[in-house]
This record gives sequence, structure tokens and C-alpha cells, in this order.
Amino acid sequence: MGAATRLCGFSGLGQALPLSVIRSEEALTEAKRALITGVTGQDGSYMAGQLLAKGYEVHGVVRRSSSFNRGRIDHLHHDEHVPGQNLHLHYGDVTDAARMHELVRMISPHEVYNLAAQSHVRVSFDEPLHTAMASGISTLNLLEAIRSHDTSIRFYQASTSEMFGASPPPQNEDTPFYPRSPYGAAKVYSYWITRNYREAYDMFAVNGQLFNHESPRRGETFVTRKITLAVASIVKGLMSELWMGNLDSIRDWGYAPEYTDGMWRMLQADVPEDFVLATGSAYTIRDFLQFSFDHVGLTWEDYVKFDPKFLRPTEVDQLIGDASKAKTKLGWEAKVLPPELARIMVDADIARLDGAPEGKF
Repeated sequence: MGAATRLCGFSGLGQALPLSVIRSEEALTEAKRALITGVTGQDGSYMAGQLLAKGYEVHGVVRRSSSFNRGRIDHLHHDEHVPGQNLHLHYGDVTDAARMHELVRMISPHEVYNLAAQSHVRVSFDEPLHTAMASGISTLNLLEAIRSHDTSIRFYQASTSEMFGASPPPQNEDTPFYPRSPYGAAKVYSYWITRNYREAYDMFAVNGQLFNHESPRRGETFVTRKITLAVASIVKGLMSELWMGNLDSIRDWGYAPEYTDGMWRMLQADVPEDFVLATGSAYTIRDFLQFSFDHVGLTWEDYVKFDPKFLRPTEVDQLIGDASKAKTKLGWEAKVLPPELARIMVDADIARLDGAPEGKF
């Protein structure tokens, strides 16, 4: 088995990474340390699992809370006193610059994945200042910590298709930004400060401009998971109606574990570059409703009702990505499209209501 195939990664996702975009077999087989912010979220939990499977020592940042929110990583995290435990959690908040400096200095990671954010677009209109800090200034905190400690640390910034906003599709790495929410605007700052540090300090700092990516671990207030959880709850007799806002928005939805694999590939490249990750497919929210309800033999129009409170002050009509660059340079290509994605998520939510643990999905 060749080095590229052996080291490619997680659950057979994507194609083997070309030898031209990995540093060396020797570099990837040594015990590497990664720091993940947002480790308890959808992307953070999948990233942690993939890196652990590659032999990484993984450190995750978690916020202190009176209630636990670690269901997505419980299956990965065990007693730290047990030999072989390679997932280590640290209290911290990305808006706390001093704590980020301390963690980077203490852990001295080879790679940093900045996946923490206030990422709910509708909520960003209600909490614009918090969103600016958690999704914008927090990136500067991490970049400064890396610059001060060790500029050889490789940094991944979770950018978003929401930065493109009103720019017409298809959107790629050269598409102008036109954000339509405080969240999108905060992420534009993070994008440019990451590029600035790359150019000013010769840091390996990259932006992954990811289009919508979903999974059974998606938060329950995000539209896809809101739909699939409602379908499961209707099947189980726990609810009888689903209240929705705009059904005409067009989105490019992919499968989150494939996208975290793409993040890792970006940090293994010889040269730091920014990449769009997307499926290139276009579906409306109405389409996703139909896929989800059809899967269990129900008609969505019988259950869905309109509530204007779910509308945004400014809408993004169409986000459709062009990931040609990632396919050519990283060997990355999305495989799971929305019809299959809806089925995966509905089945997982039905299983969850039957008592299956979060980490199963």
C-alpha cells in the first residue's frame, strides 16, 4: 500500500491524497499534536475523531458551563489517567486572548483548527456584538498566539459561504464578498486577518471557504436538523406541525465528515492556499423538506406552517459553490448530496429518539 493511500484518512472518504500535497510520510507518521477550538460542535467532533484515527494527540477547547454539552465527543473522550488517551480537553473561550496564548504555549501544537464561532446566521442579527467577537476577533486572538509562540504552527480558519452573500453563483475562491448578516461580516474579517498574517509573517494560515455542510450532529436550531428532527418526532407521535420561514432559499448542502477531511487536507499541502469546499449542487429548503418527509412516507405540506419570525432581515438567495480547485489540488470531492443527506439525518434522528447514543452517528 502506498504512502498516500495509507495516510489518507477517515472512513474511506474522498480519494487518496496525492503525494504532491503531503509533506512527507515521515512527518505524518510521527505523533502530531492538534488544537481544535469548537471541539464539541459538529465539525469539531468529526475532526477530533478523524485526527485520533490518524494517530494525532488531540487537544480541544471547551467553554465552562453549568450544563454539559459534550454528547458529540463522549465516545472519544475517556479518563485522561488511562494510558493511550489522546483526546485532552481544556477550558477556555476563543474571545479570551490571554487564555489562547496560554494554551498555544502549553500545548505547542503542530496544527490549529479554529472551528469555534457563533455560527447561527439568524441569531447573529440578535447578537451582532457577540458574533463579531466570537466569529471575528477570536481569530485574531489565535493568530497572535501562534505568531508570538511559533510561526511554524499550521492554522486552519473556518470560513463560510455566507461571506459571498449576495454575489451571484457559482461562487469560488475569486468571487467577491458581499455578506448579508453580522455573521457573514465577522467571517470576512477572519478571512482577511488570516490572509494578512500569512503574508505578513510567512505563516501557514489558510481559509476553508466551506458551503453548508450538515450531519446528524448538526445543532437542532439549524434548518436541516430542525427539519429532520421534526420528521422523526412526527413519526414517533411527539409533534404534529413544523413552523418554518423562507422555503425558497437555495443552498449547496454537503456531508460534514467529508468537509472536515477537506480541512485536514488543506493543512497537509506544500503551500498555504484558501479553498472552497462544496458539492456544486443547488436545492431549496422546500426540496430538503420533501426529501426528509418522503423518506418516511409523509407529505410535508400536511405538517409545515409559516412563521415570519424565522425570516432574516436580509436574505441570501443562492449559495452554490465551485470546488474545482480543491478537487485538482487536494484530491477532494464531495460524494454525499442532499437527497442522501436527508435520509441519513432522518434515520439518525429516529434512532436517537429510540435511545441511540449521540456518538453513534
